[in-house]
Amino acid sequence: MNDALVSLEQGMAGNGLDALLVTDPKHVYYLTGFASNPHERFLGLLLIRGEEPVLIVPALDSEAAHAASSVQTILTHSDTDNPYELLKSRFVGTAPGTIGIEKEHFSVSRYELLTAAVPAGSFSDIGPLLRAMRARKTPEEISRMKHAAELIEEVLRRGLSHIKNGVTEIELVAELEYLMKKVGASGPSFDTMVLSGPNTALPHGVPGDRIIQQGDLLMFDMGVYAAGYASDITRTFAVGEIDSKLVEIYNTVLAANMAGIAASRAGATFGSVDKAARDVIEAAGYGEYFMHRVGHGLGMDTHEYPSLHGLNTDIIENGNVFTVEPGIYVPGLGGVRIEDDVFITAEGPVTLTSFPKELTVLHL
Repeated sequence: MNDALVSLEQGMAGNGLDALLVTDPKHVYYLTGFASNPHERFLGLLLIRGEEPVLIVPALDSEAAHAASSVQTILTHSDTDNPYELLKSRFVGTAPGTIGIEKEHFSVSRYELLTAAVPAGSFSDIGPLLRAMRARKTPEEISRMKHAAELIEEVLRRGLSHIKNGVTEIELVAELEYLMKKVGASGPSFDTMVLSGPNTALPHGVPGDRIIQQGDLLMFDMGVYAAGYASDITRTFAVGEIDSKLVEIYNTVLAANMAGIAASRAGATFGSVDKAARDVIEAAGYGEYFMHRVGHGLGMDTHEYPSLHGLNTDIIENGNVFTVEPGIYVPGLGGVRIEDDVFITAEGPVTLTSFPKELTVLHL
């Protein structure tokens, strides 16, 4: 049994669980090594206290599961089977008191099917337990995330060569997402964002047919999945000579980014990272134009625990990975965001992203 499964079993005992059922495909992968998108079909990892874990997969995934999973007992079901009967068969002669499930992932219809098959005394949410496990990244996870960061930086490096007269935001998106596959990534970890000129003042703007022009700010926010783990980086560039006010905004955001990273240390609160970056922006007179949290957790999901907002008093721990991405967005003028992926170690914060952050001028 791998370390993650051992930790989960220990968590079962500590939380008074007689059994638990993991159904989020990402968590099944995290715990077993088997990656799958089962679509509407049932996929689940069942742990009953004192017994070996059982992986239940669609029959069409049987060969892949046996090849990849660290769990040895694998049960399969066809499209005409009721997979909840397989669950029921594991509880013959026993009456589980409390079963742990992922409440955020479990639909009402699946809950009804489960309770009909396995009438437990109660059901408890194992989301917080899994969240706490995932928040502390292992060296193997960090290696995968570093690789994902290197891939997206190579995509950005190559993508800059496609900036030329007449190119639009959406055309750059197409080039970048083509490059993601070409460099070896599984694909984008979220919708690739390329915004130019006044569109950069939209924190979550949608790339369109605007043509890149001289005097624009040009913002790239993108990431890739590689070996199941995500990267997420934002860089903002100048296209030719830009307004002096935009240069001031850029330098302010860069200082806020660096202040947020410096504050990212074990023992501090997540909220203090937001405050460190926000203080820089407010001191420069742009506080009202920084309207989002400073960052979010990163790992198997692009957005996961923790949320780095000013009211989060949870404590940063070694092994945490999160983004630091302050921004200033002035309507009608433009916006700047600079984002890095930060890994917490006993020696201090380490940035997994290394693409240069000084203001770079691009030429059409």
